[in-house]
Amino acid sequence: MRYLAAYLLLIQGENAAPTLKDLQEVIESVGVEFEASRAEALLKSLEGKTIQELIAEGSAKFGSMPSGGAAASSGGAAAAGGASEEAAEEEAAEEEEESDDDMGFGLFD
Repeated sequence: MRYLAAYLLLIQGENAAPTLKDLQEVIESVGVEFEASRAEALLKSLEGKTIQELIAEGSAKFGSMPSGGAAASSGGAAAAGGASEEAAEEEAAEEEEESDDDMGFGLFD
């Protein structure tokens, strides 16, 4: 993923054809180890393609993937039908207990 990100950064920087050396400079500039074989594989797979083609190809792939969004949630709720209020109350009580797990420390404290 890092190699693709570096490639896209180079494209955005108006480098129409990033080379292996270009990718290496970007990757190593942020202190990450560079693996030439992975970068070469990326460059080989992207050879002759434009960014617009890659985005269109990726969008088509995402469109065919199932997702667990609202449709899955509503289906689960319909299947559960009349879940008892007692179960909902137990879940609420558990959530309240778990909220003190951080012992007063926030994520950015």
